Amino acid sequence: MAVETETADVVIVGGGPVGLLLACELGMAGVRPVVLERLPEPSTEIKANGLIGQVVRFLDHRGLSERFEGVSGAPGTVPGYLFGALPLDLSVLETNPLTVLPATQQRIEQVLRGRAEELGVEIRRGHEVTGLRQDEERVTAEVRGADGAYELRARYLVGCDGGKSTVRKRAGIVFAGDPGHDLVSRAAYATVPASVLVPGTGELEVPGVGRISPVFTFTRTRNGIFAFAALPDGNHRLLTLEWGAPPEGDDAPMTLGDMRDSVARVLGTEVPLDEPSGPGPHMLRRLVGRNTRLAERYRSGRVFVAGDAAHVHSAVGGPGLNLGLQDAANLGWKLAAEVRGWAPEGLLDSYHTERHAAGLRVFMHTQAQTALMTPGPEVTALRELFGELLHSPDNIRHLASLLAGDDVRYPATGDHPLAGRFAPDLALGTGAGPARLAGLMRSGRPVLLDLGAEPRLTEVAAGWKDRVDVVAARCTRPPSRALLVRPDGYVAWAAADGESCEEARAGLGRALEASFGRPGGDDGAAG
Repeated sequence: MAVETETADVVIVGGGPVGLLLACELGMAGVRPVVLERLPEPSTEIKANGLIGQVVRFLDHRGLSERFEGVSGAPGTVPGYLFGALPLDLSVLETNPLTVLPATQQRIEQVLRGRAEELGVEIRRGHEVTGLRQDEERVTAEVRGADGAYELRARYLVGCDGGKSTVRKRAGIVFAGDPGHDLVSRAAYATVPASVLVPGTGELEVPGVGRISPVFTFTRTRNGIFAFAALPDGNHRLLTLEWGAPPEGDDAPMTLGDMRDSVARVLGTEVPLDEPSGPGPHMLRRLVGRNTRLAERYRSGRVFVAGDAAHVHSAVGGPGLNLGLQDAANLGWKLAAEVRGWAPEGLLDSYHTERHAAGLRVFMHTQAQTALMTPGPEVTALRELFGELLHSPDNIRHLASLLAGDDVRYPATGDHPLAGRFAPDLALGTGAGPARLAGLMRSGRPVLLDLGAEPRLTEVAAGWKDRVDVVAARCTRPPSRALLVRPDGYVAWAAADGESCEEARAGLGRALEASFGRPGGDDGAAG
């Protein structure tokens, strides 16, 4: 019996946040993706509790942060954060890069799924990819669905299917790294009796340790790490980190009793924990190891990997979705350019170049933070020295930028300090009234922003009007007289101070062609 074969522009394997955002980016650009998700229904497993860092600014560019929070305007920032369980006072910074968007993973998926459906993206739940093959022109996914097996052929396929990615394995992409079996993380929701909480503050009173704040700060002891937080429903979230093999065994189902025992070992005293109240879902999870792996390449022919399929690492600092969603933002417009026919040579390969380097940065700082939390007198001394360094605003700024991903700089045309960096959210005056740069990026198209009233400069982009928007605006303190902003929010070129109009025209022309292909061609209008 012949297997039915269907077609699509791009197949996305995995319907989590990364796959859904990629689908949105492609749909906006007029590309027809199909999302294949193995699970028949959305997962209720408790994972992320919010987004932090550069990706929040990108979601603001798409108007999606308003859907999460129900309010318009620039996203907010956190006044403080932690690096390796050491406090960072971000209030001393003139510009705070740690933007935040509180939302559960279920809510994140709900918003992104709703946007994808608005754009006409087809999402097939209960469809599992069992194999794939590719040739010079197409990639074919072998799929098992509720009605049987079929094949789905496309120009490209992207694996957003998690750390155990079938796509990555079938594409032969090496997932190099270290499982690190010596660290055990336990997390649970529970009810902490009022008898051990400080009235009025909700702090946990622990003999020999002191009072522990209910706002999820980390307490380091000679036996590990403990944290807890009061939840809105009256329950508490608890976390422990211990070094060494779990006494209950790697494969044994975790129980609330295991959590009690772990808390007692870390704090040196028992803390009464009762079953959580309410309908749930309630967290009860044990993770063994500090699995740190990075795909050696993010592309294999017509197959790409993104999100956890490309990298897994410690969750300390909460960088996972910040990193993975920006993979999708980076890849989306480049795949669309290739499908629409105007991508310059090498554009798709730049996805690996740019995002693999970003992954290495996250690997570095999550491993450094884990090392700073390890028990032992030598680490205690290191933390004391590190704490002294954190009195310097320059060092705080450096770590905040690292945690946010704000230090990422892609290859770009020209030497302007903004070239290759995420564009600042400028307050602008335009012919249509006040605007923010984020508002100009809603369509997902590149923007050439003229801040110097130089039509001779911006007329260079006339040959790219099918795919680049030109906007003339005023700004109180313009960082440059002109900026070329990529669809993912990064600056492809900025006019340097002191260069002549002819020099700027030449640089802009090179940047337009390097990022957006030769002038003319297919209509790249966003849908």
